[in-house]
Amino acid sequence: MPVAPSPQRVVVVDDEIPLARLLGGYFEREGFEAHLVHDGAAAVEVLRELDPDVVVLDLGLPGLGGIEVCRTLRTFSDCYVLMLTARAEEIDTVVGLSVGADDYVTKPFRPREIMARVQAMMRRPRRPTGAPRPAEAARTPAIEIGALRIDVEAREVGLDGEPVPLTRTEFDVLAALASRPGTALSRQALIGAVWGQDWYGDEHLVDVHVLHVRQKLGDTATEQRFVRTVRGVGYRIGTGA
Repeated sequence: MPVAPSPQRVVVVDDEIPLARLLGGYFEREGFEAHLVHDGAAAVEVLRELDPDVVVLDLGLPGLGGIEVCRTLRTFSDCYVLMLTARAEEIDTVVGLSVGADDYVTKPFRPREIMARVQAMMRRPRRPTGAPRPAEAARTPAIEIGALRIDVEAREVGLDGEPVPLTRTEFDVLAALASRPGTALSRQALIGAVWGQDWYGDEHLVDVHVLHVRQKLGDTATEQRFVRTVRGVGYRIGTGA
């Protein structure tokens, strides 16, 4: 008989114990294997041990904060990360995305919103860590834009021959732009390409990830070599004036 697939594993990290239990219950009803952790230091150990598919991570943790937990997590895991943040923590939200979170939800929220965001993230294709690359003859050629080289299948970016360390979501945003060089894409088009057509939330998320991509490519507000703002529309990628 075929072996049933293992349930997807989620770790909810939040010091509000009733909220964590509520979210855990929702995930379990959706077929996930849910684990709850209530402080940052313990979370790092649990995440190392469990190797989850997705983490729901509160930024306002006691002791080791959520940003440091996410930063540490990204040294050993490429799982999906959904941050929970208060509306007053906009700066922390930006920093959290910069260290590798995929998406965020502001408190207060409805648990169904969390489930919808997580399900949308997990529909995004990702090559598992350690998976073999396709044979060279079967691979899609890398995209080259001036000194920028984007290998979509290997999920690697190089600039002037040097690797550019993008997070997974930053790579997905850049790859979506690079798939149509010279074409202006709206924020909604980028959301559809990266997060999925059924994603809903603050389109500001796109701006934050584009900002981080620009910083890592050496672009500035006055010198946009690669990712350019198209006023009233969104963004495009290309070189030249």
